[in-house]
Amino acid sequence: QVQLVESGGGLVQPGGSLRLSCAASGSFFKINAGGWYRQAPGKERELVATITDIGSTDYADSVKGRFTISRDNAKNTVYLQMNSLKPEDTAVYYCNADVQMSSVYATTYRYWGQGTQVTVSS
Repeated sequence: QVQLVESGGGLVQPGGSLRLSCAASGSFFKINAGGWYRQAPGKERELVATITDIGSTDYADSVKGRFTISRDNAKNTVYLQMNSLKPEDTAVYYCNADVQMSSVYATTYRYWGQGTQVTVSS
């Protein structure tokens, strides 16, 4: 079984920064794509950023130029660096990972973390 554990959330003032981490543990071959989503109260979950196995990235328009997604394959961890935070970034942030379980078969399974709260407020 694979577990994703997020960390790094908290309370920050507008204009501040946070770095979220998503660490994968368990028995698997490798992480292919990874991503971060967020869900604000009363809103649907939305895509924030994604990163492929070769490091290609994509961002929601609302975070482009402020957020950076990255990965450390040796640590099986995906990060989200969030700068110039705004009150509208307040949400629960979830990571996911498409995990390849075996080196023999290319089938991947998507796992989700439990979420970490980010609150941007003065």
